[in-house]
Amino acid sequence: MLYYLFQYLEEQYQFPGAQIFEFISFRAAMAVIFSLLISTIFGKKIINILLAKQVGESVRELGLEGQSEKAGTPTMGGIIIIMATLIPVLLFSKLENIYIILLIVTTLWMGAIGFLDDYIKTFKKNKEGLKGKFKVFGQVGLGIIVGVTMYFHPDITIKEKPKVDQVEVVENTMEVQEKSYSSVEEKSIKTTIPFFKNNEFDYESLITWINPAYAKYAWLVFIPIVIFIVTAISNGANLTDGIDGLAAGSSAIIVLTLGLFAWVSGNIIFSDYLNIMNIPNSGEMTIYIAAFAGALVGFLWYNTYPAQVFMGDTGSLTIGGIIAVLAIATRKELLIPLLCGIFFVENLSVILQVGWFKYTRKKTGTGRRIFLMSPLHHHYQKRGYHESKIVVRFWIVGVFLAILTVITLKLR
Repeated sequence: MLYYLFQYLEEQYQFPGAQIFEFISFRAAMAVIFSLLISTIFGKKIINILLAKQVGESVRELGLEGQSEKAGTPTMGGIIIIMATLIPVLLFSKLENIYIILLIVTTLWMGAIGFLDDYIKTFKKNKEGLKGKFKVFGQVGLGIIVGVTMYFHPDITIKEKPKVDQVEVVENTMEVQEKSYSSVEEKSIKTTIPFFKNNEFDYESLITWINPAYAKYAWLVFIPIVIFIVTAISNGANLTDGIDGLAAGSSAIIVLTLGLFAWVSGNIIFSDYLNIMNIPNSGEMTIYIAAFAGALVGFLWYNTYPAQVFMGDTGSLTIGGIIAVLAIATRKELLIPLLCGIFFVENLSVILQVGWFKYTRKKTGTGRRIFLMSPLHHHYQKRGYHESKIVVRFWIVGVFLAILTVITLKLR
């Protein structure tokens, strides 16, 4: 909203300094400052309201050290993250940008599902919360919205390799070379993946190998893949939210990395220099990412050990949905197993644990376990590691994976 206000002041009155709102870097900086202030200042007020409403966490006895002390800690703290993200976005971003619209819809959609789950757990005193099938329906619904939008919306395009025309300009007997970048945009469902030609993979190839004429039916492949990614990442974030600060801190690292991708991919000069896919209009996502990262860091103020508030499914499902959509929008979704490695191993540990238990029980009559407990962070708790040590070490691994993900841009 402030963006449009200052745009009007600049056009009508040439208001001093109003033009600075045209710069993404300035608006992103303002977004992160506002989100930090909102999450830290108003976060305490929200926690007090949750305490007054007795919105406390009911903790199952799992034999983990320090677990009983967590009982009664306010949950539904994801409201802080959502509020601290959306307010700066509404103030500083271009609201007609399709990527911003998609991210706002994602935040509200997944936030509503998570809120309903937490509401049933806390107010209806049903520990099971929202039934799993309804969560999956919600995730699939979002995946369909994102997939259809990415495939069919005319404003979602790419410039694979900006072409450069060399133009010689002679002025005052001095020769100056001027680069004129091609403005040709095209609809495409190509994405980024290392070790392929130009680091790109076209989803159309999954169906055109049968017959090139089937290219127009590529949405039958693309949309299910998007649904799978949205569902997997939102569940991964949900499973990671098990000890104080783990989900929020790991997510902040992932989001900042995606912010770098969004900013570079949206800038035609830098994308050309780094020889990566240029995505028109995607730079605007940097404002959303800055606000989201600020909200996560601000939330950590109250969520680090010992946590004063838990994000609940209101936060974890929202975080996972946003990260999935950001990865898809920046065409980096095939890098998720590396970038979101923490989420990936948490998901994998549960799948392996449950699968092996069922298999051995069927074969021997006695179920056996691979880990002392799953998800993986609980395994380390069972081994006697303090949760603060586990969280910080997972963060360090997350930073390492983020660096590796950035490096993959140059692996060809």
